Parts: sequence; C-alpha cells; structure tokens
Amino acid sequence: MTELKPVIALTLGDAAGIGAELIAKLLAEPGVTEQARIVLVADEWQWQQGQQVAGTAHRLPTVSRFAEAHEHQGPVLLPVNTLAPEQARYAEVSGACGAATLEILRQCMDAAQAGEVDAICFAPLNKHAMKLGGLEHEDELHFFAEYLGAEGYFCEFNTLGHLWTSRISSHVPLKEAYHYLTVDRVKAASKLIYQALQQAGFTAPRVAVAAFNPHAGEGGTCGREEIDVIAPAVAQCQAEGYPVSGPYPADTLFIRARDGDFDAVVTMYHDQGQIAIKLLGFSQGVTVQGGLPIPITTPAHGTAFDIAGQGKAKVGPTRNAFDIACRMGIAQRKRTLAATG
Repeated sequence: MTELKPVIALTLGDAAGIGAELIAKLLAEPGVTEQARIVLVADEWQWQQGQQVAGTAHRLPTVSRFAEAHEHQGPVLLPVNTLAPEQARYAEVSGACGAATLEILRQCMDAAQAGEVDAICFAPLNKHAMKLGGLEHEDELHFFAEYLGAEGYFCEFNTLGHLWTSRISSHVPLKEAYHYLTVDRVKAASKLIYQALQQAGFTAPRVAVAAFNPHAGEGGTCGREEIDVIAPAVAQCQAEGYPVSGPYPADTLFIRARDGDFDAVVTMYHDQGQIAIKLLGFSQGVTVQGGLPIPITTPAHGTAFDIAGQGKAKVGPTRNAFDIACRMGIAQRKRTLAATG
C-alpha cells in the first residue's frame, strides 16, 4: 500500500525577517523531505537569499500549480511575483512585505480549499507590516477564519509538543477578558483543543481547565466565576463524553501539566497560558491556528529582526511546526479522500 503523505504548503514569512533562512534550514533537516509532499510558495529571489544566509543549496523543481506536487517525490517550488528585492530590507517594517505575505497566504488557502493542499506551515509574520499592507483584521487568525469561512469557535493553540494550550480570550485588554468568560466559550475551547489533539495524533487527550481567579476563587470568597461559569462548563463537557476536568488554580496547574498529568490546558486569557508555556520552552514553541477548516501552523516566535540575515536563527520551532502540520495534514487528507470517495 502506498504511504499516505500530506501535501504541505510552506511559506517564507515576512521578507525582512528570518523566515527564508529558517525554511532553508528546515529542508536540510534529516527526514523532513520524506514526511510530506512539500510545495514552497515564494518569490525566487527571497528563497535564494534565504539559502545564502543559511548556507544551503537546495535545487527544487519548479511547478506552476499546487496539484503538480503529486508528480514529484521531493519538495517543489511554486514561484510567485509578489515583492521586488528593493522593497524589502532586513529588520525594516514594510507595507510591501506585509502585502506580499497576505497574497501568498491567500494562494495557499485557495489551494487548501480546492483540496490541493492538506496543511499550511508559514514562517514568522509581522502583524504591523501586514496591517500596513492591507490587513483589516486584528491578527492573522481572524484573517484566516474569515477567508476560509470558519464556522463556530476558533482560537490559537500554543504547543510544546507534549503540552497544548487554548484560551477563551486572546488579543484583548485584560480588563475586557472577563466579558469573554461564558459557559459556551469554556465548553467550545475545551472541545476544540480535544479534537485538535486527536487530529495531531493524541489517542486519548486529557484536557484541564484553568481557574479565572486566584486560588480558583477560594470557594467564592475571591470571585464566583469558577462556581457560576467554569465548573458548569466542565460538567457539561463531561456529560457529553469529553475527558475535561477543572477548574484548577492556574498557579499550580502548569506544574501538573509539565509533569504529564494533562495534555492540554484551557486558559482564561492570553498571558495566563503564554507566560507558562514560554517559560517551559520558548525555544521550541509552535502556534496552531485552531478551529479552521484546514490545519495551519507556525513557530511561536516572531520575525526576529535583531538577527535577520545573520544565519543565527534556530530551526527547532519551525521543525516542530512542520511536524504538527504533517500529522494534522494526514488526518485532513484522510477526511478529503473519504469525502470524495
């Protein structure tokens, strides 16, 4: 039986950052090119520049369509013309770079919607550049969700391989996080990360839900959100067959998660999970765009303008993001094949 390989679209991210050298290093990593049928979508000059910085010399066949990936055993290059070299300088925020990023991502999403791509893995983006280049959303996740017509709850997952987090509020002021705390959102975030873990290969994911208040509200003397909102949401998840537990005090929950008691933690606001997950392994983190019709992953760090063009960027998080995209992409391809008979 022929081995099932997902088709993964790779992008170089913001041209002023470290993305191109990261992808060049990624393709030089042992086993990477055997994991999937890889379509690198890039301006050729940016790809060559990234290889020069990384010290690699990949020779990729050129294709004109995503569907041609199936005709090749190794990675292929789908060249685009979105950005001229003089429009991009290392470490400079540019609307031209942002517009190019958005155009390439649109092409990848179009291919995914057409069933030609099973997952997307993108190198780091720059939100400021994308907004200068025409992004009208608060972040790339909301851009993806609208473009792909996502229905239902969606949120970013941050992962360290063995441990994933989701959250019920994200890029909002902390004083507004309280307004996102509802039974429905806690349930949705818990179910969504459970399903994503299954898609990523976890056979029996264990999901913990963090408290909102210090010490989980201390029986209602330090806030009633745990009693009135979070505990009922957890109980409803359990009644529907989901292995969800909590709420647990956030200041000790991540110690248990680190030690293997849980596979995922649902957090109540951005920094509650981000501080913990980055302390546990900032150099290996991955962001998964959760709740979308297709898997999309990226390393959790940024464009690292301070070291762009110097060959110093570490490929570990990008490799982790690619690995997750492959695992989720296999599940995506199976669903596509089942739907098409």
